[in-house]
Amino acid sequence: MSEDILNKFKKIHEEKKSTDTGKVLKIGIIGTGWIAEPHVNAYLKCPDAKIVACADLIDGKAAAFCKKMGLEDVRLYRSHKELLDNEELDAVSVCTYNCTHAECAIYALEKGVHVLLEKPMCVTLDEAVAIVRAEKASGKVLSIGFQPRFDENMKMIKKIVQNGELGDVYYIQTGGGRRRGIPTPFGTTFIQKDTGGIGALGDIGCYSLDMVLNAVGYPKPLTVSGYKSDFFGKRPSYYPKHPEYAKVFGVDDFAAAFIRLEGGIVLDFRISWAMNMDTSGDTLILGTKAGLRIPSTECWNGTVGGPMTLYHEISGKQVETVIPVIKTDFNLFDMKIRTFLDAIKEGTPSPIPSSQILYNQAIIDGINKSAELGREIEIKIPKI
Repeated sequence: MSEDILNKFKKIHEEKKSTDTGKVLKIGIIGTGWIAEPHVNAYLKCPDAKIVACADLIDGKAAAFCKKMGLEDVRLYRSHKELLDNEELDAVSVCTYNCTHAECAIYALEKGVHVLLEKPMCVTLDEAVAIVRAEKASGKVLSIGFQPRFDENMKMIKKIVQNGELGDVYYIQTGGGRRRGIPTPFGTTFIQKDTGGIGALGDIGCYSLDMVLNAVGYPKPLTVSGYKSDFFGKRPSYYPKHPEYAKVFGVDDFAAAFIRLEGGIVLDFRISWAMNMDTSGDTLILGTKAGLRIPSTECWNGTVGGPMTLYHEISGKQVETVIPVIKTDFNLFDMKIRTFLDAIKEGTPSPIPSSQILYNQAIIDGINKSAELGREIEIKIPKI
């Protein structure tokens, strides 16, 4: 194999720019569950940001959270509306249940506050459209919580595709998930219909979709034939210590779909919180010149499961190029927060634009609807 291929994709270290501490941004945290912890840890590393307020619907939860995280002089509220009505904030992190993402993000944008919205963007396509319309009307920065974008291996995947190494991409297989991994260590909010809204499909499926869609330039989804199931989640024996969880399980623990994208690309997708298999397969991106294999991970952790392999030809000979795993020298969550703050201060575009994640959400919504109807459906995205 020619070293020229690998040399084309050698990591280029960017100069670390200094942080302007002349203006300190006032930050609010909406929702103080476990996902809020890495947000706070990242903000605390930023000298140009100060957390001044937190909100949570559960009585006493925000106070306990602030004590645990070492936050002092932080005002506490019982709802996102109370927080936003009583504080002059620059930005908020929305870390609430999936089903409340839309209302919290929209209210903040309408109040003229920049928003970092945790993934999944929301539950339905209609909610995603409403969020993007609110963002457009506000002129504020809205970034979605897809920190794997900053992983060097994810950047490598996009470089390989965008540099034309694969030729024209026509087929993608992606997904992944867990043999056993329904997220219940923090109770049932992930698995209840009225709080989670969607299960594995939104929780980790949105990540695997973003990995490949971002690589190929986020083409518009056209049609989807979807399937979902809940065989494990509704089984009392799955939760030896809490068999009652099976009665409240109201989302998917496995989903699969066949999606047609603009540009003649077909996307074969599957995702799992629980299944009788260690993996649903590696990610494959097939093009007219070459193919790329991306090893799966045991649990979607924001990077690749091992060295990638490029299957191509040199002078008529079929060869394989192994692309070593690249070490990311920074915390991905920290980068998610830092790029959000930079976009606010510098007036630059959102690091994870909603215009892209809208398509991600359209696919998730389409899989849900198709699975419930038992047939292929057209994905219709309204003009914004």
